[in-house]
Amino acid sequence: MTCAKIRELHDSLPSNHLRICPQGYTCCTSEMEENFANKSRSEFEAMTKEAGRSVQMILTAQYRSFDGYFQDLLNKSEKALYDAFPSMYGELYTQNVKVFKDLYSELRRYYRGSNINLEEALNEFWTRLLERLFKLMNPQYHITDEYLDCMVKHAEQHKPFGEVPRDLKVKATRAFIAARSYAQGFLVGSDVVKKVSQVSLSHECTRAVMKLMYCPHCRGMSSVKPCNNYCLNVVKGCLANQADLNTEWKYLMDSLIIVADRIDGPYNIDTVIGTIHMRISEAISNLQENKDSITAKVFQGCGNPKINTKGSSSEDKKRRGKVTLEAKSSAVALEMLVLDAKGNLTALKSYWVTLPSMLCSKKVTAGSAADDKCWNGMTKGSYLPEVMGDGLANQINNPEVEVDITKPDMTIRQQIMQLKIMTNRLGNANIGNDVDFQDASDDMSGSGSGDGCPDDVCGKRLSKSPSTRQPETHAIPKQSGHGVSGASSRSLPSAFLILLSVAFIAAQHLWR
Repeated sequence: MTCAKIRELHDSLPSNHLRICPQGYTCCTSEMEENFANKSRSEFEAMTKEAGRSVQMILTAQYRSFDGYFQDLLNKSEKALYDAFPSMYGELYTQNVKVFKDLYSELRRYYRGSNINLEEALNEFWTRLLERLFKLMNPQYHITDEYLDCMVKHAEQHKPFGEVPRDLKVKATRAFIAARSYAQGFLVGSDVVKKVSQVSLSHECTRAVMKLMYCPHCRGMSSVKPCNNYCLNVVKGCLANQADLNTEWKYLMDSLIIVADRIDGPYNIDTVIGTIHMRISEAISNLQENKDSITAKVFQGCGNPKINTKGSSSEDKKRRGKVTLEAKSSAVALEMLVLDAKGNLTALKSYWVTLPSMLCSKKVTAGSAADDKCWNGMTKGSYLPEVMGDGLANQINNPEVEVDITKPDMTIRQQIMQLKIMTNRLGNANIGNDVDFQDASDDMSGSGSGDGCPDDVCGKRLSKSPSTRQPETHAIPKQSGHGVSGASSRSLPSAFLILLSVAFIAAQHLWR
C-alpha cells in the first residue's frame, strides 16, 4: 500500500512528529499512528485468544470424551441392576430400591465435585442395606433401631456381605478419585488458558506491537514483513508472564498422563465402575446363603429380639428367575481414549514457550522475505540483536519491549497457583489419596487413603466431619457435553490463592 493510498483512508491533518514509529520520511500522521496502535493491539490480542481457544477446544474435547465414557459406564451398571435385581431378589430388592438409587446418586455427586467423603458414602450404603435386608429376612421378629445399631457394630466380626464391601471400597474409591481428578484436570487446564488469554497488552507492548506490525506501512513498506527474530523479541517480551506458566503447565500435562495410565491400568475404571452392580449382587447372595449362621451370630451378640406379634408376610426367599449378570467390557475403547488423550497432552506440554514462535511464523512474519530484506524496526534490512529467552526474568535486556521484571502479572500468577493445586490433586489421585491442596501440610493420608474408620466403629450413624469433606477447586459441570462455562466461576478467590501460595511454599514442596 502506497503512502497516498494510506492517506486516502484517513481524514486527518499531517504531523511531522510520530511517537512510536521511526522519525524521518513517513506517510502517517500522529492520529493515523494512534489508530494503527489500537488496531495492532486488538489484532494481537485476538491472535493470542484464537491460539488459546484451539488449546481450550482440545482439552474440552478430551474432557467430554472421558466424561461421556465414564457416565456411560455408571449408567449401564445402574440400569443392569434395575433390570436384573427384581427377578433375582424379589422383595429384597423391591423394598430397598431407594438404597440402590441413593448409592448411584452419591457416586455421581462425588464425581461431579460435591463435598462427599466417598468411603463414608459406601459404608453408609452397606449399613443401610444390611439393616433393611436383615429385617426382611427375619420378618417373624420385632427388630428395633437399637437392635440394628448393635447388629451393625458387630457386622465386621461376621462379615455378612463377605469381603465385597472392603474390596469394593478400596477399588471404587481409587477409581473414582482418579476419574474425578482426571476430569477436573482438563477443565482446570482449559480454564487457565481462557483466563490467561484474556490478559490485556500493556502500554509498552502496545507500542512495540504497533512498531512491529504497522510502522512499515508508515514508511511506505507495507509489503515488507517483520524479521522473524525481531518478532520473537517483541512477542516474548509481551508474553513473558505467560511463558512463566510453562513449568507448572508441563507438570499438569505430565500428571494427567500419569493418571490416565492409572485409569487404564491399576485403577481400571472399566473393570471397577462397570461391575458395581455385580459386586452388590455378589454381596447380597453371600448374605442369603449364610443367613442362618449370620443370624445366629447376631442373636448371640445382641440377644434374641422379640417375636413380632403383628404377623408379617414370609420372606421372599427364592429368586424368581435365573438371571446372569454380565459386564460388557469396553477396554479397547478405554485404551483408545487414553492413547488419544496422552497424545494431545504431550503435544500441549510446551504450548506457552512455543506460542511466540507460532504467532510469529503463522501470523506476523508468514511468507517474509530473506533475513536481510525484512522490517527490523527501523528499515528494511537485517535484524542483529539476539533473541531473548523465555519468561519474565529473561526480558531484562529485551531491546524491543520495556519489561518490568519486578512486577509479575497477578492474574497469571493466580493461574500458576491453580495449576499447582490441580497438579497436587492429581499427584494424590495417582497414589489413591483424595487430599485437597489445603490439606497438603498433613501427612498426605487424609480421607480417601483407605485408612478411614473401621466398619464396626462407624456403623450407620456416620459423622460427617467437615475436616473430611473435600472442598471444590473446580467442580465438573452437571451436564455432560455442554462445555465448561461453569468452571471459571468456581475457582478459588484471588486473595486466598495468593495466601495459599505463600503458606504452601513455606510448609512443604509439592508432591513432585
